[in-house]
Amino acid sequence: MRTSWNILGSRHKGLIVTALSLGFIILAWYSGKYGHAEFEVPFYLLAYAIGGYQKAWEGLQTLIKEKDLDVDLLMVLAAIGAASIGFWRDGAILILIFSLSGALEGYTLERTNDEIKSIMKLRPEEAIVLHGNVEKRVRVEELQQGDHLLVRPGERIAADGIVSEGFSSVNQASITGESIPIDKSAGDEVFAGTMNGQGALVIEMTKPAEATLLAKIIHLVQEAQSERPPSQLFMERFEGIYAKIVVTGAVLIPVLSPFVIGWSWSETIYKAMIFLVVASPCALVSSVMPAVLSGISNGARKGILFKGGAYLETIGDVSVVAFDKTGTLTEGIPRITQVIPYGNYTENEVLSIAASLETWSEHPIAKAIIRKAKGKNLHLSSASKLEAVPGFGVHGIVEGQEYRIGKLDLIGGQKLPEEEMNAVQELEKQGNTVIFVQVGNERIGVLAVQDTLRPQAKESISRLKKMGIKVVMLTGDSSSTAKIMGEQVGVDQVYSELLPEHKVDIIKKLGEYGKVAMVGDGVNDAPALAVSSVGIAMGAAGTDVAMETANVVLMADDISKVSYAIALGRRTTRVVKQNVTFAIAVIFVLVLSNFFGNINLPLGVIGHEGSTIIVIISGLRLLR
Repeated sequence: MRTSWNILGSRHKGLIVTALSLGFIILAWYSGKYGHAEFEVPFYLLAYAIGGYQKAWEGLQTLIKEKDLDVDLLMVLAAIGAASIGFWRDGAILILIFSLSGALEGYTLERTNDEIKSIMKLRPEEAIVLHGNVEKRVRVEELQQGDHLLVRPGERIAADGIVSEGFSSVNQASITGESIPIDKSAGDEVFAGTMNGQGALVIEMTKPAEATLLAKIIHLVQEAQSERPPSQLFMERFEGIYAKIVVTGAVLIPVLSPFVIGWSWSETIYKAMIFLVVASPCALVSSVMPAVLSGISNGARKGILFKGGAYLETIGDVSVVAFDKTGTLTEGIPRITQVIPYGNYTENEVLSIAASLETWSEHPIAKAIIRKAKGKNLHLSSASKLEAVPGFGVHGIVEGQEYRIGKLDLIGGQKLPEEEMNAVQELEKQGNTVIFVQVGNERIGVLAVQDTLRPQAKESISRLKKMGIKVVMLTGDSSSTAKIMGEQVGVDQVYSELLPEHKVDIIKKLGEYGKVAMVGDGVNDAPALAVSSVGIAMGAAGTDVAMETANVVLMADDISKVSYAIALGRRTTRVVKQNVTFAIAVIFVLVLSNFFGNINLPLGVIGHEGSTIIVIISGLRLLR
């Protein structure tokens, strides 16, 4: 019985307390009306104690520990004041409605949190590990990197890994926000928490449980829940100051009103109690967090993870969006479109040397060169004394000769002959990045590399521009290649031939237009992500460094979600402003009604607590 009460109480305790308080108010009213007056006050006292105990305790804790007043204590003082001048029923109704408001606020906030916490329930508790032909069911916490997991049709995948056997479609909506299941076969990456489709898969676990993409999402969600936006911090500071002003006003009313307005002592105390209620900032304090948490929850369902409410607010004020090119506007999977050898070298020789130099590199262009060489079954020699020059290329020794591969600057930046320059410019006009290969002072060939635009890139940039946002592209590519790519996607401005530190300078410079959002995926984007007003990282293709540095993560690498995130931020700010305006207006009207109208305490309570409930429900609109 105790267990069932705990489960019930954890979710519905506020509503149960409110119902009991209402029951005792009804009994008190019945006792007074039908000749049992001796029970009336005791029943009201029970209603006070049950409905107001929690709020009184919280208010006293704030007063004792933080030496501050809050709205909880104001409400309880108002109720006690009403009882002290004989208005037991009015004070009890105040406690009742305040209790109901708190219960509804707790319930709505719990609903918002449930939306977010549902992400944490995605990972299954157990997994099937294969040891040869033997299957063993183990807890997820016991899994080791390198384990081979069997995932049957309809089961959730327990860990990040690579498919080693089988073919199936996997629903990744819970992680990346993609609505359509993705076909997976040997060599494809899968994520913990996603749902396997019609086929069985054998997955080699590549990351420990605490390092999975799902674990990172959970960490980001926890950060988002604990971090309060500037507007909420301001409200909390304001609440303490405002509560003192209200208490001072409630004390001055009985002192001054009999002389200034001519009220009786009883009427003055009653008006002071009403003032305590209607002037309290409950609705104001509740104007921000329900809306912000709902916005964060909305984004999480769409594959957009905000690391805190502050970034949801900030992104709505963004005036400029800067996109990295490779891996962000493009797929990040470039291909070799042409190999042009010079002198006595052949295409295959140039390609083989280039691939040998790039064997250990993780750069997308290096991978494209290696893929091309392996596709032709070329022999790759072992390279030594390899040295990467970030933003330029690589040099090292292959078969006793020192070779360089990269941009023109890496190989000395010498002036090219006119015929060669014309050929390079023609390649760049076609959207290629030109990579030079050189031995000593002799160029032995060039490689033309072209990246593929993301399908949604052009539409995404168009949508941002329609929202009045300036869009720029940052890239390390040559100016001619960057210009062509920029024209293809429709950005307002292109900055090319940039090193990581140059990207930082550009972001700072763009600050003259307003707040800047930087969208990137690589290690070299991390400094720019850090210095921008809002850093947005690609979650699936992005590096760990980019994800850790960024304030917002796009789990599906869908850059169309950038405009959605900005629109969500703007809408959140709009809802918060509407809530604050409404709350102030209600307080103003109720205070005036108290002094110049004929408002009673129950009506004041209904107006005050009703406005609190309305702003909470208004914030929940953002869940849609």
